[in-house]
Amino acid sequence: MKSIFSIMLLIMLTAPHPADNVRSRFKPSAGYTHIAVATGSFGAYLQNLTLKPAGTHTKTYTGSIARTDPYTAAVIDISIGSQDLQQCADAVMRLRAEYLYQQKNYKAIAFNFTSGFKCDYIHYADGYRYANERWVLKGKKDYTYPNFLRYMTLVFSYAGTLSLQKELKPVANPADIKAGDVFIKGGSPGHCFMVMDVAENAAHKKQFLLAQSFMPAQNIQVLQNGSPWFSLDRIAEIPYGELVDAKYLKRF
Repeated sequence: MKSIFSIMLLIMLTAPHPADNVRSRFKPSAGYTHIAVATGSFGAYLQNLTLKPAGTHTKTYTGSIARTDPYTAAVIDISIGSQDLQQCADAVMRLRAEYLYQQKNYKAIAFNFTSGFKCDYIHYADGYRYANERWVLKGKKDYTYPNFLRYMTLVFSYAGTLSLQKELKPVANPADIKAGDVFIKGGSPGHCFMVMDVAENAAHKKQFLLAQSFMPAQNIQVLQNGSPWFSLDRIAEIPYGELVDAKYLKRF
């Protein structure tokens, strides 16, 4: 006859567990509370992204340990492809496009190439292909997820921090920072970070989680340096940490 302990252990091991995501894994610092986001919003999507098991290393597209691995607080469970393409700005565009794709808001999925060409998902899904700064009809309509990823590969190939910085709007009041905002500076190299979650204390001071990809292309990682919570009051001691500054804060 099984003991009560063994029965309880069996129940614990077999019972379904809630998905481990950005919101559930990262509790705010003492004295801070999560800022609520609207259901169905971009911020809610980011906070509900599934994470790989705690302790997972950040790896490059080749499978090697990334040089940014020491700053890993968590690894987001999303594909990185087999090419050196999904780097910093690409990761931001990927997360934004994934959200819009889940919402079936296909018309909103569009990014400019560095050349200025507008690469919209509707054209691509309708069978058009990019050739010499114009669309050329080459195939049939295909709105499947694998074709969406092929569209994103095209975007990664021709867009970057310079083009994305021009598309985003400055945040007029940095105290209004929210999940989905981006710290970005275009250049060669430029860099950017995605704000994943925001918490606030009684004095209305804000702390936030940051995520990034890097060069070479790697997993999208939630960052940390002692703590996963960053603020505008303190220099972020991470690579390109000087960009975690109000003057670089932008929004879709």
